[in-house]
Order: sequence, then C-alpha cells, then structure tokens
Amino acid sequence: MRADAAPRGTGYDGEVETSSPGRQPVPRVALPVVEDRRPTVVPGKGPMGDGRPMWQQLMPEGVERRPSWLTVRMPQGERYSQLDQLMRGQRLHTVCEEARCPNIGECWSYGTATFMILGEICTRACAFCAVTSGRPRGLDTDEPQRVATAVKSMGLRYAVITSVDRDDVADGGAGIFASTIEAIHQAVPGCQVEVLTPDFQGMETSLRAVMAARPEVFNHNIETVPRLFSRVRPKSLYRRSLEVLRKAGELGPGSQTKSGFMVGLGETMDEVKEVLRDLREQDVKLVTIGQYLRPSLKHIRCERYWHPDEFLEAKAYGDSLGFAHVESGPLVRSSYHAHQQVEAASAATG
Repeated sequence: MRADAAPRGTGYDGEVETSSPGRQPVPRVALPVVEDRRPTVVPGKGPMGDGRPMWQQLMPEGVERRPSWLTVRMPQGERYSQLDQLMRGQRLHTVCEEARCPNIGECWSYGTATFMILGEICTRACAFCAVTSGRPRGLDTDEPQRVATAVKSMGLRYAVITSVDRDDVADGGAGIFASTIEAIHQAVPGCQVEVLTPDFQGMETSLRAVMAARPEVFNHNIETVPRLFSRVRPKSLYRRSLEVLRKAGELGPGSQTKSGFMVGLGETMDEVKEVLRDLREQDVKLVTIGQYLRPSLKHIRCERYWHPDEFLEAKAYGDSLGFAHVESGPLVRSSYHAHQQVEAASAATG
C-alpha cells in the first residue's frame, strides 16, 4: 500500500485529477471499497453447497466451465440502451431482466422484449425461477396503457406479454392481461400479441377473459417432465397446465397455442418425448425447448448440460408429431425468436 493512499474502505483513493492548467486539483472520489464476504467455498454437501467454489456450484457437478454453446455476449449497443431507457421511463418490467435471460443482449439489440405485467413480485416460488417471490402490492390499472405506449414507441409488430403469478388476486390477473392485449391492438393496429400466462389456478373464467381479447398466440409453459414437476413447480400441477392449454385452444380457435419446457434437471430423452406427446394431444401448435441455467445456489441444481445434438433429436421428434414449429436449442427461451416461430409455423401450415 502506498504511503499516501487512504485506508481500504474509506471511499477515497488519495489520488487527484486536474481538469485544466491553473485550476485547483480536484479529489477523485471512488465508490466505497466493500470487502467481499462471500465464502470461496460453501462447506458440506447440503442444499447450499457441494464443496466446490461457489461459481462452479451453479454448474453441474464435475463441470468446471460452461461449454462454448452456452457462451453469450454482454448486453450492449445503442438500441439496447434506448430500450433500457424506455422501460425505465414507462416504469415497466421485462422478464428479460427479472429472469436473467441469456438472450437479453441479442433481443434488445434487435428492438424486441418481453413485457412483464402485474408487478415484479410473484406469489409462487418455483425452484428454477429467478423472479422475486413474496407478497405483491396492488394492481396497477394504468399498466396496460403504458405497455401499449411502449410497444408503439418501439415500433413493434409483435409484442410478447407475460407476468408473475398473482394468486392473491381473484382472477389471477386475467383482467389486466385482457386489457393489455386490447390496448396494444388499439394503439398499434396490426401488431400481433403473444401472451405467456400463469395457470390461473385452472379458473376457466380467467382463461375465458384472456382469450376473449383475442391474442394471436396463447402460451403457457409446462416447464418440466411429470416426474420432476412437484420439485420444480411445487404450487402447480402438470395435468392442470395441460388442461389450460387444451381449454385455451377451444376458447380461442383463432389463436395458436404454445408451450415450453427446460432440460438439464435430471430428465431423460424418453421423458422429454413423453411431454411432447402430451402437448400434442392438447393440440398445442408451437413448442420451445431450452437448457436450464441455475440462477443462484438457492435454486434447484442443474444436473447436466444437454448437447446441441440432443436438442436436434428432440426437435426432430416434435416435428414428427405434427407440431407447426419446434424451437429447440441450448439458449432457447419461451419468447426467443417468438415472431419468427409464428411465421415459420404459418409457412409450414400454409
């Protein structure tokens, strides 16, 4: 340590900068230096650690670094910055940020984003999800109009709307979903709307309200295979999610139904194919399959990284079942290339 340097943690590093000749030196203030108290190793093999350095514990056991096919660039670019400012200005949330999506840089650079309505606090605590769980505040009835304003400002022709679970609200937030769909259609005629909804606890009245607003695509994620469902989504039911998808198709024959799930939680290829068959039996048209990435040590462990060839096998099987489109890959998420998915499905069905 230099003799003229301030002690660690004082917030001033002792150096000065001079903006121009003849002016008094101006102290250069640095942010406080806070000691990193995170342990290098979490002891034991309980739910919070397996003995490896913490950053490695986010990966499957025995894996020291992510494979090349899971490497993404940091978000950057003028378009990304514009979108970030727009979201903050309209007091809006995106699942891109809340769920720490690995594709945020790519999607925001292209001017697309998935709006997350009904607040940022979820009433459920799914084992895989990075969105904050707890007790939400009241509903923001002005939110649908602000989302529509943002969609118009961005010049979108395809908007994706999702939400946290709101089991604290009588209709599960379905009314806000419907109002948002209608506001976008009114503000931007011709803009297609995809909604990614909760299961509304199976309430048909809520589902009916959403479908009455005529979203072009109705999406509800199944998330995982039946054997793992109670661990991954403890407050949800596999069969209930399938029923939501089936009923949505019946209530909105003009909408395409869609679902998605993760791999890497310990499922087998046979179980993945079983889920695909179950979804197809509900007449689901679009499917997304992506790699689970553990957000933190509090979340369920990632058991392994699927190889790109395995994603291709799952896609081929889904195609053979008659889905209009299957988007399958390590970095695929529910709304990744959403517009392109619908276009591909439309082209495939003529």
